[in-house]
Amino acid sequence: MNSEKMFEHISREELEKVSKIFSKHFGEDIWASNTFGDTVFTPEKASAVEFCEIVNCSEQGRERCRKQRADSIRMSMEIGQPYITICHSGILLGCVPVVDEDTQLGGLFFGKCLCENVCQSLLKDITKRLKGISDDQGEILHALLELPNTPPRKIHSASEKLYDILYGETRLNPKMLHWQRELSRQQAEIGEYIAEQKRLKNVSSTPYEYEKKLMNKVRIGDKTQTREILNCMLASIMLKSPGELNVLKARLLELISVLSRAAAEGGVDIDIMLERNLKNITQLIDVSDQKELCAWVGRATDDFIELVHDTANSRKISQIRPATEYIDQHYKQQITLSDVAKASHLSPSRLAHIFKEETGMTIVDYITQARIEQAKNLLLSTNMNCTEICFDVGYNNQSYFTRTFKELVGLTPRQFRSVNRSNS
Repeated sequence: MNSEKMFEHISREELEKVSKIFSKHFGEDIWASNTFGDTVFTPEKASAVEFCEIVNCSEQGRERCRKQRADSIRMSMEIGQPYITICHSGILLGCVPVVDEDTQLGGLFFGKCLCENVCQSLLKDITKRLKGISDDQGEILHALLELPNTPPRKIHSASEKLYDILYGETRLNPKMLHWQRELSRQQAEIGEYIAEQKRLKNVSSTPYEYEKKLMNKVRIGDKTQTREILNCMLASIMLKSPGELNVLKARLLELISVLSRAAAEGGVDIDIMLERNLKNITQLIDVSDQKELCAWVGRATDDFIELVHDTANSRKISQIRPATEYIDQHYKQQITLSDVAKASHLSPSRLAHIFKEETGMTIVDYITQARIEQAKNLLLSTNMNCTEICFDVGYNNQSYFTRTFKELVGLTPRQFRSVNRSNS
């Protein structure tokens, strides 16, 4: 066990500086532990905390504290950000993960406070937690009354501030945490889509529909919409083939091929695409975890979008992005080409030409696609009748809505609802 590993990357003087800045803002001390939970740093003028001294009087208490710190560090590393918890003895504990690039070093801790007033139920709970460590309820009560009462909002603010101070005032590089934070964010979003698709049963699109939507968004360099569609697609695959990593790999390999074609259509040089695809395939072979695989395809997709932004066509793409954003926000209204052109600061004829050239569809086609997608969602997720849905998505003629829906989906709205609900 190397308890000094942290100091190969950050000096005690730097930690003292971090401690002083944090204490100036929040009036609290910090201390540092290595990844095993062993305390390796406390400030020179740290204040003693009576409650923690009671806990640390016994070997059992010290071991529980060490394990608590190690667990908190592990959790903060997994989520890539500060982690706040109620420690084994019942008081608040904040942990900021300490890393340098891909090396885990440990954590900075603060807290040693309560988030509620001392009352009989709190005293009873903490006395129970400290069984075998201290049975003197009077001593415990006195120590509890000495602890500060800090609102959870302030604890959260303090944790974010400590993170900023640590990585702003030292040479440490939090690259690994940024990656882990993105992993956690993506998995949370995929989890929400899985829950939504379970609730709506057969509401998810087909693979071809997802691919078509993704191609359109990659072609115009729309990162936000691309990520949403991609995560929804990943949720659909996981729901239909849970735990089947090879199935997910095969589907994503196919998807990368489709998206690289979309990037090429967006103006990216074909030789650059071939080189990037080779790199993607090499990386894919080595991925053996579902979470990492989802993050990998997200990163590869972002890469395609960045390439599209860097091409000679990037100016045209940036010109039509306001148009797609305007349509996505206003498709329920009666919008015209002139409305969309105005939002894009282009003439109607110029916008129509660029939009068709870059997306392969007309403005009207894009508006129709947005309306029909929303209609499909409403048909499966609500009890609205077809007339209500027709008007809700921006049509004022039910016959025209029904005809358009059938042309794109292959079924009338009623048939689509009936078939999908009967299969669920």
